[in-house]
Amino acid sequence: MAATGSLPLTQYPTYSKPPTSQKPHKKPLFSLPKQTFPLIFSFPIHRSLNYPTKPPRFLPLCDSLQDNIVQNIENPKKLLLPNAHSRQILSPESAPRIFIQDPPWISALFWKGLYKMTNQTVKIEHKEIEKRKYNLLRRRQVKEETEAWEKMVEEYRELEREMCEKKLAPNLPYVKGLFLGWFEPLREAIAKEQKVQKGKNKKLRAAYAPHIELLPADKLAVIVMHKMMGLVMGAEEDGYVQVVQAAVHIGVAIEQEVRIHSFLEKTKNYQRKQIVDEVQGASKEKEILRKRVNSLIRRRRLTEVQKLVKNEEIKPWGRDAQAKLGSRLLELLTETAYVQPPIDQSGDSPLDVRPAFRHKFKTISRGPGQKIKKRYGVIECDPLIRSGLDKSAKHMMIPYVPMLVPPKKWKGYDKGGYLFLPSYVMRTHGSRKQQEALKGVNVKNMRKVFEALDTLGSTKWRVNNKVLAVVESIWASGGNIAGLVDRNDIPIPEKPYSEDSTEIQEWKWSVRKANKVNRERHSQRCDTELKLSVARKMENEEGFYYPHNLDFRGRAYPMHPHLNHLSSDLCRGVLEFAEGRPLGRSGLHWLKIHLANLYSGGVEKLSHDGRLAFVDNHLDEIFDSAENPINGNRWWLTAEDPFQCLAACMNLSEALKSTSPHSMISYLPIHQDGSCNGLQHYAALGRDNLEAAAVNLVAGEKPADVYSEIAVRVHNIMKRDSNKDPATNPNALLAKLLIDQVDRKLVKQTVMTSVYGVTFVGAREQIKRRLEEKGHITDDRLLFSAACYTAKVTLAALGELFQAARNIMGWLGDCAKVIASENQPVRWTTPLGLPVVQPYYKSERHLIRTTLQVLALQREGNSVEVRKQRTAFPPNFVHSLDGSHMMMTAVACRDAGLYFAGVHDSFWTHACDVEKMNLILREKFVELYSMPVLENLLESFETSYPTLVFPPLPERGNFDLREVLKSPYFFN
Repeated sequence: MAATGSLPLTQYPTYSKPPTSQKPHKKPLFSLPKQTFPLIFSFPIHRSLNYPTKPPRFLPLCDSLQDNIVQNIENPKKLLLPNAHSRQILSPESAPRIFIQDPPWISALFWKGLYKMTNQTVKIEHKEIEKRKYNLLRRRQVKEETEAWEKMVEEYRELEREMCEKKLAPNLPYVKGLFLGWFEPLREAIAKEQKVQKGKNKKLRAAYAPHIELLPADKLAVIVMHKMMGLVMGAEEDGYVQVVQAAVHIGVAIEQEVRIHSFLEKTKNYQRKQIVDEVQGASKEKEILRKRVNSLIRRRRLTEVQKLVKNEEIKPWGRDAQAKLGSRLLELLTETAYVQPPIDQSGDSPLDVRPAFRHKFKTISRGPGQKIKKRYGVIECDPLIRSGLDKSAKHMMIPYVPMLVPPKKWKGYDKGGYLFLPSYVMRTHGSRKQQEALKGVNVKNMRKVFEALDTLGSTKWRVNNKVLAVVESIWASGGNIAGLVDRNDIPIPEKPYSEDSTEIQEWKWSVRKANKVNRERHSQRCDTELKLSVARKMENEEGFYYPHNLDFRGRAYPMHPHLNHLSSDLCRGVLEFAEGRPLGRSGLHWLKIHLANLYSGGVEKLSHDGRLAFVDNHLDEIFDSAENPINGNRWWLTAEDPFQCLAACMNLSEALKSTSPHSMISYLPIHQDGSCNGLQHYAALGRDNLEAAAVNLVAGEKPADVYSEIAVRVHNIMKRDSNKDPATNPNALLAKLLIDQVDRKLVKQTVMTSVYGVTFVGAREQIKRRLEEKGHITDDRLLFSAACYTAKVTLAALGELFQAARNIMGWLGDCAKVIASENQPVRWTTPLGLPVVQPYYKSERHLIRTTLQVLALQREGNSVEVRKQRTAFPPNFVHSLDGSHMMMTAVACRDAGLYFAGVHDSFWTHACDVEKMNLILREKFVELYSMPVLENLLESFETSYPTLVFPPLPERGNFDLREVLKSPYFFN
């Protein structure tokens, strides 16, 4: 009898059912049916069997029909097989053969059991492989989170060694070269400062002294350089950063690193100098704790480690300590960092070495478009630094990239997300009241919120390498295509020789405008470089995850800031699901609709059949885009979302060209977007039939387009105004100028944000940008007047169409005013149990003296901002509702076995699962608004503020919410 050894890890055996005889047959007791393939067992069987010299004695045989025999056959582990102690009898001379009569099904039972056992073994081995892979990735993730600065320090040390050995500077990117020149002088200055402060009497030491000693000087130097340059890179102004902002940013980064450094120091196994401790017991306890921690680290039980060292953690520093330490380190940077222009080859000109950063005071307006100006301390960088910054922005920051393993599950305010980096379930921006509300709520009440965040964080992503290659090619050739910013600045106009004041004034305007455009381009180039640097880092990973947390209203966001699916078309185009699923018949249908939606330009407002026809009519362009995106006809560039459209073209082309389109594996996320989602929530609250129909809560033959409806109304108002006498109505001329420029795109953003509390100024700026894009009005003053008039008309048209929504917005604002008038913040609980507190308080200035200057820090005061509490409440409340709907949908999709990603009012899943997700999201919307949302809100206000009188609920219509279940264009 022959058998192979244990099953290899990568081989999966296949079995066919052995042929069964129609007639009763006899078999030797220990012989097995003949097979055409070798038997495979996952337990060892001896290949060489020695025959016995004497025939063994047999025990009486049991009846083969006994239950225990059948069980043994179904479970081959119990089956008697030959081994070292049980010899096989095959010699006919030594003993007579013994036969038993088996029923015809006995063989099938045996093979069924054997297959079951082998399959189970394979599953166990597969789990072991997955576990090993997970542990490897987890170790890499821990290193990413804890050793980012360490690796950068080592890189600069290595570069310095290379310079010394080769006696020349290595060929480095521009910024890396700057950092290398600054690193050693700054490190030495910090080390000297640490030594000076340590040598002083405690009373004479600086306020920052206890904190500057907590990290090695080289690590502090790297953090200061990278953080400062990161701030300069993202600065909206031209080459300077406010001292307060820079000092606090650096202080926060160092405190964060100190926490990680402190934790790792406690868990390292190294010999320390024994310090004589008066209390020997305390010393012993610490030694035991250290051994226990090290043991747990080795066994990767990090949660228990964190519990053990929790009592040892440092207390939060506070803004004062952060700012003081940051200021001193900034001062050291300004004293040690220098730059010089490229050396003149002729050698005639003297070396121009100058400080890289200067501390000065500058008069700055408090906000864009505001006339009030104040004098601020700033750190200004030399123009040389900015000139090469955007070309190597990726080297400036150490972004904490997406996670290689699923995030920690959320279990509390600061328990979840990243493994080691400080993670908080909500971005409170220092609001004490919001933090207290979150820490005070019972964890059970937050269970649904935590579940939703865990679901969003468990979605595995990967880089779409085909699309990334196209992006890289366009970017390398100068950008300015597919929404990518131009990598070159526009030239600054030369000063005219004329002394004419009008010409001089126009020149100044054009210079100011050119500088503004160049600043914006610079910022966009840096942003693009950062996004691409993360994509390059992750492109060879099998997959990665985005830990999510909330803003204070309850909307979910990925915690990684650069490359994520909430970001631009570029990011969405280069991201796809790491797990693929077969398209299926319905998947092919939704993939085509998805491509039409991304192409946009009015196509997305056609019926589903119209969109399918559009795609079928453009198959040649789609195939060409997929096969030759750079040098072909480039049809994909005409889409509103070009990179996402290209990804869809590639996916559809691959499917249609395959032999079986329906079985092709697709990784592309398919979006289902709400139709002006904020107004959909208001329509559900107000139950107004007209408003519900306008935003697709009711089924229709094709999608209702609220943006086009408002555009028509704006056009009609302007038409009336254009016929008026310009002498008595100054808007008549503006109406004539604008009447042919009114379209859906002009008003879309204002309509979209109107329900979120857009102000007249905000609407004016939105419309001004759209008019600038059209390019018909070039005079800046006329452009401003036209934007003012269009914004006023658009808001008036909105008020006409959405009266019920306006009434609810008014009621919410009135309730907020009543509460805020009592110096109380507006607070409520979302349908999922998340406590929300509006963080709008009058800030108090807090002066602290640092080595660099006296800093004025802003901190939350005790008086609420009544106006802000009132105007912000309606949009914040609706955001908390759309966040609840998204999270309810996420959990339900997870329970249904769907992949899910959400971007506020855009829900994503695989093409084959779109129909299931569509049903789920509609059911959850109906479930949400079947609750008495406004009644519950009023009741909570009356309970929390029993002495206050609130206005009665506004009247609402009789719209039947269950109509949403039948509306194909509610989300589409």
